[in-house]
Amino acid sequence: MPDTPEHVTINLEEVRTRNLVAREIVSALSEAMPSLGELWLRLNAALTDSPTLVSEVSRLVEALAKVRRDRANLVAAGRATLYAARDAEPDPLYYLRDELRAQGHLPPRPGGRS
Repeated sequence: MPDTPEHVTINLEEVRTRNLVAREIVSALSEAMPSLGELWLRLNAALTDSPTLVSEVSRLVEALAKVRRDRANLVAAGRATLYAARDAEPDPLYYLRDELRAQGHLPPRPGGRS
């Protein structure tokens, strides 16, 4: 998975690969030992959950990355606003308003400009 944040210690692609290998093993064993059919079905059903969990973890990692990016942008806008006020710029709140609009927390300006 590209651009995986450092805090993610699970290799999701490796989890997917191991799951596929495990399902192939269960399939081979179920052919070799058909008398344990119910057991193989239950084991395969448990393995079926892994791809769903991997997809959900991937989605959550992406969502967390967006939240962190938005937070960093708001921090930068807040700092720019403070420096603009210190430097007596005519509209120091511009930076904060601009970022809040970019994140969808304020309505767009009239005339279609953000």
